[in-house]
Amino acid sequence: MARDLTQLELLQELLPVAEENVNRHLSMAKEWHPHDYVPWDEGRNFAELGGIDWDPAQSRLDEVAKAAMITNLLTEDNLPSYHREIAENFSQDGAWGTWVGRWTAEENRHGIVMRDYLVVTRAVDPVQLEQFRMEHMTNGFSSPSGVEAGFLHSVAYVTFQELATRVSHRNTGKACNEPIADKMLQRIAADENLHMIFYRNMCGAALDLAPDQVLEAIDHVVQNFQMPGAGMPNFRRNGVLMAKHGIYDLRQHLEEVVMPVVRKWNVFERNDFTARGEEIREGLGKFLENLDAQATKFEEQRDRMLAREAKKREQRVS
Repeated sequence: MARDLTQLELLQELLPVAEENVNRHLSMAKEWHPHDYVPWDEGRNFAELGGIDWDPAQSRLDEVAKAAMITNLLTEDNLPSYHREIAENFSQDGAWGTWVGRWTAEENRHGIVMRDYLVVTRAVDPVQLEQFRMEHMTNGFSSPSGVEAGFLHSVAYVTFQELATRVSHRNTGKACNEPIADKMLQRIAADENLHMIFYRNMCGAALDLAPDQVLEAIDHVVQNFQMPGAGMPNFRRNGVLMAKHGIYDLRQHLEEVVMPVVRKWNVFERNDFTARGEEIREGLGKFLENLDAQATKFEEQRDRMLAREAKKREQRVS
């Protein structure tokens, strides 16, 4: 039986692919500036400088859009933790180091522009937002328990996570019902998509190099997947609101995040697995079937809940 490759061996073997994909990313990434996506003329002082502190009536966003914006921003805020995870599991040398630095710099823009937008437009309570940021960043982020850390886990996880974040940002932009927020979040989502492509290509190349070993990492990530903001304040409440209103739910996770990547890697069409890989693939297939059933069940429950709420609103009006 062939032995698994070490992390160092994987990084060395994949270095040419990393160089190619860093260059590809740099050729495709568009320069943009956070200050161009903030309506600065709406800004005014808070009480500390003689103005007026935040009041809920000042916000143009409904509860769903607020919950989604806060969740997405706090996720971006935890960048130092994600940088540490990536830096520890990648290399600081050559193309790997270039990528880690570039990715971190691009991701940092997302938190900058979202916070500026929310504070200037008074869309959410800035005091609560700062309290949540402090709590979430203090707790930090680490790989979900039950999943082996390392390069393969990291590169598989961030492939799915970047795509999930792209979906969440795009749908949050629509939910804001405000053209500047929508444009800003589309710009962020475009970044996330390019990041996803880098990681997806790296994981795909690794899969060709060590099929069984990489499939095992992919399977662990898919079966243990949590959004990186899972530990933030109010995550459960906000996550339920986002799922209920179609910003990010189980069906979207399966059909817009997991399955497109799995198909891109030809996981269920490949013939280069040994018996070990075949067993893992069979378990993954069963898990995805169960996920599909769970998504259907959730959609049925959601439809009934929304219908009941609509009926109650009609009764109140009449």
